[in-house]
Amino acid sequence: MKAIRLHEFGGPEVLRYEEAPIPELKPGEVLVRVHAVGMNPPDWYLRDGYKSLPPEWRPPVPFPIILGSDVSGVVEALATDVKDFSVGDEVFGMVRFPSFGESAAYAEYVAAPASDLALKPAGIDHVHAAGAPMAGLTAWQFLIDLGHNEPNPLQPEMHRPVPLDGKTVLVNGAAGGVGHFAVQLAKWKGAHVIAVASGSHESFLRELGADEFIDYTKSLPEDVAHDMDLVLDTLGGPTTGRFLRTLKRGGALFPVFLGFSDAEEAAKLGATVSMTQVRSNGPQLAELGRLLDAGTVRVAIDSTFPLADARKAHERAAGGHIQGKIVLTVV
Repeated sequence: MKAIRLHEFGGPEVLRYEEAPIPELKPGEVLVRVHAVGMNPPDWYLRDGYKSLPPEWRPPVPFPIILGSDVSGVVEALATDVKDFSVGDEVFGMVRFPSFGESAAYAEYVAAPASDLALKPAGIDHVHAAGAPMAGLTAWQFLIDLGHNEPNPLQPEMHRPVPLDGKTVLVNGAAGGVGHFAVQLAKWKGAHVIAVASGSHESFLRELGADEFIDYTKSLPEDVAHDMDLVLDTLGGPTTGRFLRTLKRGGALFPVFLGFSDAEEAAKLGATVSMTQVRSNGPQLAELGRLLDAGTVRVAIDSTFPLADARKAHERAAGGHIQGKIVLTVV
């Protein structure tokens, strides 16, 4: 089969489109003939050697590896113990995440644990389905239901979503993959949603249900937003603490990426600051799939590239200002 493999760390130029063995099925697994692959930040974090992680967190990576985790395709074969799917089923999922290179989604075939998959919503195509798993599950696990009891690698305590009905929620980075799902899921749960992005995304985000919009190129959200019940900062990083000043007393800040360092200020405000790491979850994806099928939630596609052009797709990602998801097409 053809796949995008990595033999060394580096920029987009290290991505190689080449022959690789078709994966062999293990118990509990499904072989998927891939039609589309969703791209996500962990793909380029792995490609460049996890430079964004503290050195002690960087896992060993056995080269060559195949990047990617999000797929949509058709079941080609099943392990004998798999009962929930049949050959020919259209499925989508986030494969073995977090696994540091074992997901192997940038390929024509993927062997995935059946528990990581759900039936693809009939009302959307493979490109849109491939854009949903990681971004949609991240928003779901931060905002709706964590869905597992695994230890949290980012903090001592488990992450706990907060009730959203009737609350005011600010989503920073609202036009991106996680952000555009978060806007829609918060609205679905009855929140008043304020979206933060650059001005070019305003009409897009209002179409998704945002009640208010802040163009961060004109006004800093921490200067104009007040009395928030919850801020979901999909960008996170060392500047995420600035959102503490937007919260009402007892509010919550959920940064999606590492970098928060203002625990003392948060304690003074009685604010909850919590993070988690998204994990594969077929049943949750099935719930999200029902919303996608009904049109309650939709997947925005920024751009598509053939699998062979994964380098160009990574260059697009590096350019920023992405609206929704970048997807690789395989079939």
